[in-house]
Amino acid sequence: MDSFTSILQKYGLHLLCVGALVVVWATRKARGLRLPPGPPKLPIIGNLLDLKTTESFLQFTELSKKYGPIFSLDLLGQTVIVLNNHKVAGDLLDRRSNLYSCRPRFIVVFEYLSNSLLFSGAPYGDYWRRARKAAHESLSVRAAPYVQPYQEREAATLAVTMIDDPDKWDAHLKRSSASTILSVVYGFPPIKRSEDPLIARIMEHMQRNVAAGTTGANLVEVFPILKYVPSWMAKWKRDAMRYYQEDTKFFEELLSYPQKALDDGDPTPCFSTTWIQNADKNGLNPKEIAWLSGQMFGAGVETTSATLCGFMVAMVMFPDVLRKAQEEVDRVVGRGRVPSFEDSKKMPFVRAMVREALRWWPPGPIGVPHRVTQDDVYEGYTIPKGSTIIYNVWAMNRDPEVYGPDVDDFRPERFLDESGQNEVIPPDTHQQGHVTYGFGRRACVGLNVANQALFIDIAFMVWAVNIRAAKGPDGKLMMPKRTDWVDDGLVVRPRPFKCEITPRYPNVREIVEAAASQ
Repeated sequence: MDSFTSILQKYGLHLLCVGALVVVWATRKARGLRLPPGPPKLPIIGNLLDLKTTESFLQFTELSKKYGPIFSLDLLGQTVIVLNNHKVAGDLLDRRSNLYSCRPRFIVVFEYLSNSLLFSGAPYGDYWRRARKAAHESLSVRAAPYVQPYQEREAATLAVTMIDDPDKWDAHLKRSSASTILSVVYGFPPIKRSEDPLIARIMEHMQRNVAAGTTGANLVEVFPILKYVPSWMAKWKRDAMRYYQEDTKFFEELLSYPQKALDDGDPTPCFSTTWIQNADKNGLNPKEIAWLSGQMFGAGVETTSATLCGFMVAMVMFPDVLRKAQEEVDRVVGRGRVPSFEDSKKMPFVRAMVREALRWWPPGPIGVPHRVTQDDVYEGYTIPKGSTIIYNVWAMNRDPEVYGPDVDDFRPERFLDESGQNEVIPPDTHQQGHVTYGFGRRACVGLNVANQALFIDIAFMVWAVNIRAAKGPDGKLMMPKRTDWVDDGLVVRPRPFKCEITPRYPNVREIVEAAASQ
């Protein structure tokens, strides 16, 4: 923090903000609101000192065991309501979505790093509706199948790279996810190298946004008055404005690829082409389209690859699951060809593996917060207007009342009936079996495309390779730990570990390479 901001914080502005918090705290006590229960709060700062900056999903899960499925926190006068089971989240975020579809104010991430163009962080209003409508038209159940050829090609390429260089499986998953998203969003040709600078660039953008949105990262989020400090006196503002210019240039350069193809009369089928062609209908200008496309790219790469990394952990920890999946794939596909989307209906166990992968390792164990737009009452508790609403994906995906006592096991059968052929889907999960994709009008708009990508990637890996625990120098198996993860504040992914990946039979590489070349 630069010196001027430090002086303001230390002296007059600091006292002004503290005084304002005292007024808020006193006013709230005077109103006598019956908030949901929660841990004891200190005057003025509330629960600020109680909260962890990482692994908050674990802390919230423990608090829910004491205070119930809905509890409240106070962060410097801001009421935070944490939801921890399917019914409560469904009641509020789904069935009262007219009240719970807004976002908290993200000053740095939304207003400065994106100049109010990051539609996932936008308040519920005109811009959000326009961007969401355009995204939904391209990513809906009806539209999603046209991206399947891209996804099948990349799944085959992923299998080839896993066979050729198994030690770098984590990098291969990131490359594959990035290549698929670039193809479906921009019509780009496949990315061949995991070291491609496009991957590093989009990951840099995502990590910067996540870091800026982490609780306590920026004082301006606590004291919004700091927004009005001139940029030459506020380093955070100068940095954010510079990053916005750099990211906008990057996204516009990516968008120029489908734009040029369109101008040349040879449009590439992809999301961006559709958005450019329908710009007037959707009411989106070129910069808004560039940012919408860039957000689809960034979000898709990070979340899909993190889920597949969790799948790798599960296959090493639960080898019987992999064997059962291989039996199904061999029965349906055989060994003379690769899996395809046409096989999906005949592979209920593999489909259940996709649901279980998203339940067992949700890439975002804490959902992006919502904000309630007017006072509400739920189960006798007051939820004040402006409260931040957090839904704990981790707790819901591991609720023993929904999934049984073995919630830490990777068991796809929990989504199948006794015959193993028919799906069993818990309520309040939007027919997904889990809550990883979110709730209400803010649910992940790309879930259909994501489910397709996960299905075909998992089907190819199950068909093509064996995945086993590696042996250490002492000959003992080196098992990954389910809790050995990297938590960057929004996305949690397994820390890379050593495992043994081998082709299942002699000519498997030849077959998948041929599929990748189509």
